[in-house]
Amino acid sequence: MKIIVDAMGGDNAPESAVWGGALAAREYGEEVLLVGRPETVEAVLKEKGLQDTQGVTIMPASDLVDMHDDPATVLRKKPDSSMAVAFKLLKAGEGDALVSAGNTGALLTGATLFGGRIKGIRRGALAPVMPCKGGQVMLCDAGANTECTAEMLLQFAFLGSLYAEKIGGVNRPRVGLVNNGTEDTKGDPLRKEAYILLKKAGDEGRLNFVGNVEGSMVPLGACDVAVCDGYSGNVMLKTIEGVAKFMAGEIKTVFMRNLATKLGYLACKKGMDDFRELFNQDKIGGAPFLGIAKPVIKAHGSSNEIAVMNAVRQAIAYTKSGMIDAVSENIAYMTVE
Repeated sequence: MKIIVDAMGGDNAPESAVWGGALAAREYGEEVLLVGRPETVEAVLKEKGLQDTQGVTIMPASDLVDMHDDPATVLRKKPDSSMAVAFKLLKAGEGDALVSAGNTGALLTGATLFGGRIKGIRRGALAPVMPCKGGQVMLCDAGANTECTAEMLLQFAFLGSLYAEKIGGVNRPRVGLVNNGTEDTKGDPLRKEAYILLKKAGDEGRLNFVGNVEGSMVPLGACDVAVCDGYSGNVMLKTIEGVAKFMAGEIKTVFMRNLATKLGYLACKKGMDDFRELFNQDKIGGAPFLGIAKPVIKAHGSSNEIAVMNAVRQAIAYTKSGMIDAVSENIAYMTVE
């Protein structure tokens, strides 16, 4: 298996992408194609003592996609950028999956144009996983589509459920529709129409639909897959991330107040370390673009080498899972006449 890594994408590129890609090749025994400026990639590999790592191949690309580039046109305007070259390799079948920490909008555009959507899927969805009470919850969509139809939300539900089952190992994932109340009459016209479609899929046994869930219920473990449009999903994701950072900072302030509280911290240090580890995104790696015909993983822009390595692991698991075939087999239940 060959995993393509955009070596020049992300805030910490090329170091984190090159380093993480090489670590993944060594750890998982699969081939990794590092796409970027050869002299730059080689310099990082040499600096980290990884220049002789088995399974690492450098694919030349002379340009890069900047975070401020126009996502809709950058791949056309910069055809020799590392992201554009990576997508060309994916489309040509020279790699099985692609990992990038670069511009999210450009990555979605490339995934759609070069990877292509699975036949019948209206839009690809960005589906990050975050911690919740009792495990993890997937948000689908979390930023790829700010305007959606009810059919798209139905497809997001199936995509998220299949991913949670195939890759997450969750038996009959609970699917909830993020809304401003739990009653079936709540929400705007989009949410009301989507509720009808999701309930029908649940009644037919196609989905384990648990109904509407409020935003506060998502981190409390009300569902395994939280279905939302990209706008509200992204707002929810960023809000939860911000609250987590705020709470962590406040807890630290409490413990650092005086000698007695510092001693108290030492007594519960193991528990605090476990708490911090819950929000360690480096362990997850990245978020998949679901509905795309070839696996594309979006690593966080500030990913370090461990996050990139785990994003490659995620791409390997996605490729082996049969997820894309499962979507194609269930597409008849995911479309509205």
